[in-house]
Amino acid sequence: MQRVTITLDDELMAALDHFITERGYANRSEAIRDLARAGLDQAAESAGGGAGSVGALVYVYDHEARDLPGRLTNTSHGHHDLVLATLHVHLDHQHCMELTALRGRTDAVRHYAEHVMAERGVRHGRLMLVPGQLAQERHAHGEAGAHPHDHIHVRSR
Repeated sequence: MQRVTITLDDELMAALDHFITERGYANRSEAIRDLARAGLDQAAESAGGGAGSVGALVYVYDHEARDLPGRLTNTSHGHHDLVLATLHVHLDHQHCMELTALRGRTDAVRHYAEHVMAERGVRHGRLMLVPGQLAQERHAHGEAGAHPHDHIHVRSR
């Protein structure tokens, strides 16, 4: 670990100390490390492109909208390389919420999420991305001689 000295004006220092108190950080270093990681993650997310990410897509939709549940399911199946799992929650007699875990190239994950959120009948949607590095790996699970297969892994930073 390296020690870094920075200079902050009084107003920014007061805002940082308030943030530290509100969030319950033990010290300024921990808070600044988390803020630096968040800023770097945001910059990596903005760069997008071929970088990898894992994401959580949360959306609420009207399950009585014409063919919407079927369209959403078909979209998910059509992107099985990105969709890891979906949790379906019944909110009331007409609305459902789905939380979909995604993994892949950041631009592909973002495109998938935008497509789902743009469907007629989807009322609210938000994508939360965690950037990382894509790694294609070939390996086998279990006993010796098991069939090797490829996996895409996203390593968080």
